[in-house]
Amino acid sequence: MTHPGRPLLSVVIPVYNERATVAVVLDRVSAQDAGMPKEIVVVDDASSDGTDGVLAAYADRPGFRVFRQPRNMGKGAALRRGFQEARGDIVLVQDADLEYDPQDYPKMLQPLLAGKADVVYGSRFAGGESHRVLLFWHSVGNRLLTLLSNMVTNLNLTDMETGYKAFRADVIKRITLAEDRFGFEPEVTAKVARLKARVYEVGVSYSGRDYSEGKKIGWKDAVRALHCIVKYGLLRR
Repeated sequence: MTHPGRPLLSVVIPVYNERATVAVVLDRVSAQDAGMPKEIVVVDDASSDGTDGVLAAYADRPGFRVFRQPRNMGKGAALRRGFQEARGDIVLVQDADLEYDPQDYPKMLQPLLAGKADVVYGSRFAGGESHRVLLFWHSVGNRLLTLLSNMVTNLNLTDMETGYKAFRADVIKRITLAEDRFGFEPEVTAKVARLKARVYEVGVSYSGRDYSEGKKIGWKDAVRALHCIVKYGLLRR
């Protein structure tokens, strides 16, 4: 969708059982000056911990659009819904925990607004931004999956698994996505590469959390990510 004057940013936020953090995230996103008008598209993946009650307070606020999935379907499915509902010229994915900082929006958006990029990845491993020191083996797994993804896509990303990705809307809406859970990351990367989209990467700050604090991705998701790298990258080359 093309808007007269400044382009519109759609911040798509998939949410599942984040009652403790979602209000803080939404308030931070709302307060962040992205340098362009924005809408905040929230997709509740059938949360069961009272998150829906928190989101109800935002449903009628200007700039917010809140949707609820009919059942718990996974992050990838929630993102598909969010991309479908997005009205903006640029679509940015924001997780509903506190791991990624909306203050990085200007950095994420600059290559897109300058007309240099079609897709921007916010890397936790590039640049000199601050990072919480946590979960060694999780970081090893991320780097290994990124390496394998790069081998089949011929991209040189440092962080394929990042939760911070921004897209020109006409690019992400051209891509048919199938993965319902965390397989979204390698799937969308393979399909972006196949489109020969211009991909940029910028360093972002990262305040990771551990499993006692609500982190959801696990070893089964890593196995699925490996499967997706083969399925969408290697087998469809």
